[in-house]
Amino acid sequence: MPTVAVKLYSVFFKFLLKHRLQNRIQTPSDDNNQFGVTSRPEESIAAANPSFVDGVATKDIHIDPFTSLSVRIFLPDTCLVSPELDSKGQLKSRVKAVRSDRDSVDSNANPCLNRRNSYGAIGTINVGANSEQTRRISYGCSSDAESLNLRPDSGVYRGYSPSLENCRKLPLMLQFHGGGFVSGSNDSVANDFFCRRIAKLCDVIVVAVGYRLAPENRYPAAFEDGLKVLNWLGKQANLAECNKSMGSARGGGPELKKSDVTRHIADTFGASMVEPWLAAHGDPSRCVLLGVSCGANIADYVARKAVELGKRLDPVKVVAQVLMYPFFIGSVPTHSEIKLANSYFYDKAMCMLAWKLFLPEEEFSLDHPAANPLIPDREPPLKLMPPTLTVVAEHDWMRDRAIAYSAELRKVNVDSPVLEYKDAVHEFATLDMLLKTPQAQACAEDIAIWVKKYISFRGHEFSY
Repeated sequence: MPTVAVKLYSVFFKFLLKHRLQNRIQTPSDDNNQFGVTSRPEESIAAANPSFVDGVATKDIHIDPFTSLSVRIFLPDTCLVSPELDSKGQLKSRVKAVRSDRDSVDSNANPCLNRRNSYGAIGTINVGANSEQTRRISYGCSSDAESLNLRPDSGVYRGYSPSLENCRKLPLMLQFHGGGFVSGSNDSVANDFFCRRIAKLCDVIVVAVGYRLAPENRYPAAFEDGLKVLNWLGKQANLAECNKSMGSARGGGPELKKSDVTRHIADTFGASMVEPWLAAHGDPSRCVLLGVSCGANIADYVARKAVELGKRLDPVKVVAQVLMYPFFIGSVPTHSEIKLANSYFYDKAMCMLAWKLFLPEEEFSLDHPAANPLIPDREPPLKLMPPTLTVVAEHDWMRDRAIAYSAELRKVNVDSPVLEYKDAVHEFATLDMLLKTPQAQACAEDIAIWVKKYISFRGHEFSY
């Protein structure tokens, strides 16, 4: 069973959330407000930091002039160089750094004990907890000082600027935060911590999406924002290729500085249209979708649209998706929806309020395509969906429908294992007070191991 602290926090959490949701129902929303909001005043925000202070640099970008749609990019410091092995088989690098892991947990804890069961072909994963280390950044090469924008007098970061000399391509992961479509943000303290952890463990560039929230912007605003970001990644990849071509046309060749290349394509105000972190380090052909709670609904929608668009998304290719305790529901209740209707944090009453705020009144139905993934004749066919890892919690009232969706995917030979964690509650791996628990750490490590199966280059993937 969950601890007493979790139970007490759940009561407090549901009381506050119910009060806020009811206030939003009573206060008429401007459904024509296209700009919308992406965060609430009660959210604790983590400021973006373009320095690798804890192994990950972050940057906020507003990508749509007509809405408030924004992204936060999480760039791990492993992007700086290509890892090589020395004669002793140890990892060596031109950039010397000892990374810290503030996500560390008790070294005696066995994360496998925190998982209750697994379904599908994932097998048993044995991962150990990382011990906490002290990190000191030491860049000894003078050529790094310019690209890292160091102050020559103190050696302190002002922000990372890519150069052609230290580029390593990393997969991309689109992340959609939770919050029942009505709360949460991509730059909240909890989401910032979670995305940093995922970026380091998976060795990927995480692009956290700040989609518009309801009731200011109801369905399909959040879903459309998710697809816009996927198309934006494709646009960035194509602009980066144009930059390279234009640089070659000028006769710059490989010795041309990156700062010169990125000046070619600019908007009407003279600002570069190319995001340098993605241009230098992003590999759009290895794109993973990760959704948390209601974000899993958005991720699943984006995955379906990616299948429909096919080669029109080139060079972006969605190779896998991760659905963490998805916010699915339906008109015919499942066993868990009956037994756990009054479960912790997001129970049935809270979810119904959230869906009433998100779906337009004329479209409200628990079998709406945004709510129920198991409705018949849903397009595209399930057999075309990418490999899908589903994470569920034992005490989450929505768990059975997520498990059933995964089972339907396996019926058509889609790799779709389920990881169920014992004594866990909804958002056990992403909620602020639970982020540093052994279960949250174990879940992130399990996700990383499965994801690397699809983002690793051929011959280097994990096997089970």
